[in-house]
Amino acid sequence: MAECTKCGEYTKFNGGLCSKCYAEKQIDAGGLNDKDYNYRYGMIKGRIAETLVQELFLALGYSVFRYGMENTIPGIMELLKGVRTDVANEIRRMPDFVVQNPKNGDVYFVEVKFRASEEFTLKDLPKDYPYRNAYIILVSKKHIKCVTVEELEAGDQITPSSRNYLGNRKEFDLDKQTIIDFCDFAVQFFQSV
Repeated sequence: MAECTKCGEYTKFNGGLCSKCYAEKQIDAGGLNDKDYNYRYGMIKGRIAETLVQELFLALGYSVFRYGMENTIPGIMELLKGVRTDVANEIRRMPDFVVQNPKNGDVYFVEVKFRASEEFTLKDLPKDYPYRNAYIILVSKKHIKCVTVEELEAGDQITPSSRNYLGNRKEFDLDKQTIIDFCDFAVQFFQSV
């Protein structure tokens, strides 16, 4: 049994600190503790991916509206950090955007995700995800891919070898060269992630 070198409590780290003392050390030393660092790092990656997709649609003449509650009420996500209630979960599950096709006026829910692994399956969606008509756009280090929630429910998924590229979505009718240009941006922004 290992003991914390500061308080003597049990720790799984031989010659190290327990979780409580480690967190206090991080706060005392300044900077973020590991949990806050990872949370903020993930938020920044997600926002970069969202901005990339937003700008892609805008460049192609789409109307883009930020839809998620974090855009409607600034600071709500920070307030809800660690809160696990039905209301908090409903807020987290709101899609990021509503986009409107300039050619036919059709409107779509869009949820943007970043995955360095370039993988997204049904299990990556929140349980009982209510937006069955949403499009999941996955930004990775190399590609921008897309799958609908209904396709995920039918067993489809995004993998490094799958060919469900955003440019192949007939609903959006997007210019493939513009998507390639934005993939180049993704490579630049996420190359070291």
